[in-house]
Amino acid sequence: MLRSIPSRRDGQTRYHFRRGIPASLQPILGKREISLVLHTSDKLVARERAALLYARTGQLFQAGRMKNPSKDDLIALYQKIIAEHEALRQVEKERNEAVRNAERARFLFEQMELVTRQTEFLNDVTPSMQKIVTGIQELRHKLDKQDAVTAADKKGLRDQIDNLNQLVVDCATKTANLAPAAPEKKKPKAPKLSQMAERFVYEDKAKSAGTIRDTGKTVQLFIEAFGDLPVNQIDGQIAGELRDLLFGLPTLHGKNRKPLPIRDAVEQAAELELETVSGKTVKNHFSRLSSIWTHLVQREIVSRNPWANWKFDITKKIERRAWSDDELALLLGSPWTRKVISERTYQGIIQTALYTGMRLGELCNLRNKDVEFIDGIPCFHIQPHTEIVNGKQRDWSPKTAAGTRIVPIHSKLLEADIMSFKNSGLYFFEELTIARNDIRGNDFAQAFSKFKRGLEIPEEVTFHSFRHLVSTKLRNQNNDIRELWIDALLGHEATHRSQGTTNYMSGIDVKNLQRVVEALKYDLSPQPQSALLIPLS
Repeated sequence: MLRSIPSRRDGQTRYHFRRGIPASLQPILGKREISLVLHTSDKLVARERAALLYARTGQLFQAGRMKNPSKDDLIALYQKIIAEHEALRQVEKERNEAVRNAERARFLFEQMELVTRQTEFLNDVTPSMQKIVTGIQELRHKLDKQDAVTAADKKGLRDQIDNLNQLVVDCATKTANLAPAAPEKKKPKAPKLSQMAERFVYEDKAKSAGTIRDTGKTVQLFIEAFGDLPVNQIDGQIAGELRDLLFGLPTLHGKNRKPLPIRDAVEQAAELELETVSGKTVKNHFSRLSSIWTHLVQREIVSRNPWANWKFDITKKIERRAWSDDELALLLGSPWTRKVISERTYQGIIQTALYTGMRLGELCNLRNKDVEFIDGIPCFHIQPHTEIVNGKQRDWSPKTAAGTRIVPIHSKLLEADIMSFKNSGLYFFEELTIARNDIRGNDFAQAFSKFKRGLEIPEEVTFHSFRHLVSTKLRNQNNDIRELWIDALLGHEATHRSQGTTNYMSGIDVKNLQRVVEALKYDLSPQPQSALLIPLS
């Protein structure tokens, strides 16, 4: 029921729930077992979640044993169990965020209390200090007169000195009354990370521009995750948490105009199975922080370096690969179970990816006006564009300059009536939505990732693997299709630049691109052809 798997990303154990489905229910649910990721490395938490899933799936199996069970009701119950599992995870995520917010609020409250006590102290001491200053000025004035000092004057001066002395004692007493708050007073005085980075890196003329730039990125990631903490509060526990966050960070984080907060980016990378940063990158981040702490330890600002002596497997990285025939047959032969996206849109996107090799972002941002007839051939025109969506300007462009290109529509897609998606709206796949991070199709990407994991398809096989598959098939075909044409179709930088660039405007005839597309053929025998190509209209 409970299975642990070491993560290839950070080495931590991840737990999964698995339970076999009774033979009578397998044709209805389209699978032999239920397999769900429990999203935790804590064994006790994993046991609790697995126990809940065991009870709920038991209700499903019990319903399936009833006389003449309703297929629709069983599928609906199964989908409800999956939805509840995902909803529970969201609730826990929000709870953890609330705990972090409460901790931040507590810290701010303590700082406000400290400021209040300091203000009260100053209000009490200021009048006394003013009296001291006034008394000193009077004494100086009398001395400046240089008159003979009588016995009465001496007594008066002694009285004034006694009064001044008492004022000083009173100030010292009031200062002592703040003693309980002394530990809190020290916290704001400790230098913060940004100040130490400024002192030991940014202002160091011996540092190269690259070192300053890269250190700035590392420090910004830390501050985004934990705030600009005083350096004496940064310990091994915080260093370890940053290490885990960095290993889960997508490689493209920070390279778009509106990057997600680091914790949201890590969450999204896990959901969408995005490629994450390598061990070498994480090691570089730690090395930059460790170099700052070397100065801090030498100056006894801190007692130890929490960034030193960590181990990193710089060779560990998940290599994405193409779909195997068996994996593709399993995917295409399994019923689509994610309600957030209709089966029609799912089939349309999957089949278009299989017969074009387009990236997911290109598919999701394809507009109706991008479906064109060129030399009488129906084509997808992938190109940068700016549109007003929900009253806001939205810019989109392909991943690279070579990504602007023409992709003829495969005859198999036309047979499946892919053109039925063309509508009067803005986007070709109009059902997809735009997420808060301005990514269109994020809902489909998450649904596809969860569906694939439910089929236990390996982590190294993702949606991008359709593109790997198309590229592999085209480069292994036995006809006279030129490498340059394949590069042009897929939007790769041309491998033979002297012969032209990678889009049809540079001289590659659209008919040659059509020859490349039509070379794509799939033989998944004994998988029925209807499972590979389902009519979309």
